[in-house]
Amino acid sequence: MGALCFWGFMGMWRSVLMFCALGPGAAMGQELSSPVELASLFAQSVDRCLVVPAETQQGYAQQASGVLAAAGLVDLPAQVVVVVDSNPLVQALMLFWMAPGAAAQLIGASPVSTGRPGQFDHFATPLGVFAHAVANLDFRAQGTKNENGIKGYGEKGLRVFDFGWQLSPKGWGDRRPSTMRLQMHATDPSFLEPRLGSVQSKGCVRIPATLNKFIDHYGLLDADYEQAMRQGARFWVLDPQRQPTPWSGRYLVVLDSGSTQRPPWSAPGNGAFHADSATACR
Repeated sequence: MGALCFWGFMGMWRSVLMFCALGPGAAMGQELSSPVELASLFAQSVDRCLVVPAETQQGYAQQASGVLAAAGLVDLPAQVVVVVDSNPLVQALMLFWMAPGAAAQLIGASPVSTGRPGQFDHFATPLGVFAHAVANLDFRAQGTKNENGIKGYGEKGLRVFDFGWQLSPKGWGDRRPSTMRLQMHATDPSFLEPRLGSVQSKGCVRIPATLNKFIDHYGLLDADYEQAMRQGARFWVLDPQRQPTPWSGRYLVVLDSGSTQRPPWSAPGNGAFHADSATACR
């Protein structure tokens, strides 16, 4: 078994044991009528925001659609798809609204950190399509620090999105493929969040805390959870105040754009991400 790309493995099992009741219709709120509204909420809510040029947006949407099609995922119902460019010179996440016969629309973009091979227990973040499913239950950060004083999952209560065991080349030794646990989660707000935009993780996708809350609150990756709830399942991990949209999705697409230089719209990834960079999206 390969390494886990997170601290606190036991937290995952506590999540499984604490699977409990939560009403499926709790605090639904007013339903959004268009992805434009969701994009507006993103700009108001997410404090680390990237302004991706329209032509670049289109290119990423086409590449992501190709990755989905190659995985046999075509003619999907309208939904939000999470797209991550793990290229070391980009390190960005984009939320796209996609629907059959319609042009993809960017909801928003933020800097991330993906895998940094080169030392023990570090993997390159695997490429491809990964489903967010109840077979791998999410849990919430405990807000505890590791032996280095780092809150690996960020502040207490932030959601850890679990995509299960995946195969990826080891970043050390013989570099042969091995298994790692692929997750998407927040990170230490003081030491690691300022480094978003550069490769830093053990293989997981690290995202800003406000983006974590946004995806969680609006149920953007919760299609499988919502389907299970319609069949009678209950999940403690879902926030009772959440307001799922009509476009809950389930797919994370990780790709490499092949960029050979850092695009001007991406974050520097060296701790120099300033608040005024975020307000550019508003």
